[in-house]
Amino acid sequence: MNYKTLGLLKQCILSLKKTIRRTPYEIIVIDSESDGDAPRALGREFPGVRCFPYRENTGYGRGVNEGIRRASGDYFLILNPDIIVQEHAVDSAVSFMEGEGRRLGIGMLGPKLLNPDGTFQPSAFRFYTPLTILLRRTFLGRLPFFKRHIDRFLMKDKHLEASHQVQYADWVRGGALCASREAIEKVGLMDERFFMYFEDVDWARRFWENGYKVAYYPKSALYHQYLRTSHRFGVLDLFLNKMARFHIASALKYFWKYRFRTTHYV
Repeated sequence: MNYKTLGLLKQCILSLKKTIRRTPYEIIVIDSESDGDAPRALGREFPGVRCFPYRENTGYGRGVNEGIRRASGDYFLILNPDIIVQEHAVDSAVSFMEGEGRRLGIGMLGPKLLNPDGTFQPSAFRFYTPLTILLRRTFLGRLPFFKRHIDRFLMKDKHLEASHQVQYADWVRGGALCASREAIEKVGLMDERFFMYFEDVDWARRFWENGYKVAYYPKSALYHQYLRTSHRFGVLDLFLNKMARFHIASALKYFWKYRFRTTHYV
């Protein structure tokens, strides 16, 4: 899924081609609000990559769904263009999903994400509650009593940063995840009513509700040049930051969809 990030996209594709050794694969790019640059550049530099341009901004969920509809494999690796794949990461994840993951009933898998400097980046979480949103957007989240709530949301009790074991999570970050065709055929595609943000939270919840587990898989490590654009000005984000408004609007849509009920699976 690409939105005006051709340089990052080319780095991501190159990392896939350099690191996938055993797994048969195809690369599909959904180019949202395309100006034609990505299809032309990819056609020259990566002729095997299939790029589908859309004149409109598809939104994240629809873009992912369009890619899945065009793919032919049994497993879908969904990546943002700001991901750099490390050696054996894809081979290891797919091998796990085909074997132990299938036996355990895992339908969705999230890799370990690292910042460009190699430090740990949280990518597996417990489900949001309305209180989580409030605490993460105000100074209240830094108070000792409420900080425990944030730490639980971030699954700090599971010590994911140091863990080498597969662990279940309520949801994993949508910018890098692997899901099985079998599960998606039962669960359905991403809910396109979420234009941006919370598509991944909602999707994971529906995996759990349909009998599939969601897991964090630290044996696959990817670099993520993550820029948290929805959090810049603290409590003023609602007035000064369009991405924050998208995030809050999607949060409200998510909570309303589930009538403000939250079920945790881990």
